[in-house]
Amino acid sequence: MNTYENLTALITGSAGGIGLATARLLHQRGARVALVDLQAEAGAQALASLHDTDGRAIFISADISDATAAERIVAQTVQTFGQLNAVVNNAGIQRYGNAEQTSLELWHEVLSVNLTAAFLTARAALPHLRASGGGSIVNVGSVQSHAAQRGAVAYVTSKHALLGLTRALAVDYAAEKIRVNCVCPGTVDTPMFRWSASLDANPSAVIQACEAMHPVGRLAQPEEIAEVISFLLTDAASFVTGTEIDVDGGLLALIGGAPKTQ
Repeated sequence: MNTYENLTALITGSAGGIGLATARLLHQRGARVALVDLQAEAGAQALASLHDTDGRAIFISADISDATAAERIVAQTVQTFGQLNAVVNNAGIQRYGNAEQTSLELWHEVLSVNLTAAFLTARAALPHLRASGGGSIVNVGSVQSHAAQRGAVAYVTSKHALLGLTRALAVDYAAEKIRVNCVCPGTVDTPMFRWSASLDANPSAVIQACEAMHPVGRLAQPEEIAEVISFLLTDAASFVTGTEIDVDGGLLALIGGAPKTQ
């Protein structure tokens, strides 16, 4: 029975945002966590923020767009904790441009981080999930796994494809008690979102517009997404596999754009 106390989770993109919120939540509930991120300094700070006193957390600096990184981060996690039964493929980057504005280099950059790295990490982890008697993989998609914003062809494509990867893994490994699901957040107040807003001449207006798009009238906090991810990692979600859960404040339920404000 996978409860938090016997979870060993590898979380990519965990120096901040949703990844760090997930690592904190799992660690607080008794799990062992391997934080993985390209940003070594931010990752060390993230690890320190867990206030780990009993050796249940490590940080691994890795560029997951490197095809060899997946084997290394999985091996280091298993070497440290003796097992691996939970994976959160959270790392992602946002780049902008329509098809004519998107170079092949940019296309490959986005797909390698947002899609290929998730495939490679899952592939490397599968033998260890099997050895643990089963486990759970959660891929972090987006509302853009279902719909598209203008001028983000590579990002939208990567997040749509992540749903396909989720479903293919789920049906291939269900008989081995390995569950695979995708969490699709709406707009979350993360460093990546703040960076995206900063590209506009009026970042505050971008933030306000994003808040208004969601029927709940605000952005999500990383901790709210982490709660759903954490649920999917335990046996409380034992009959949930091959699906996506939209954590979007009602965004995709709305017809016709942003709700009118009073």
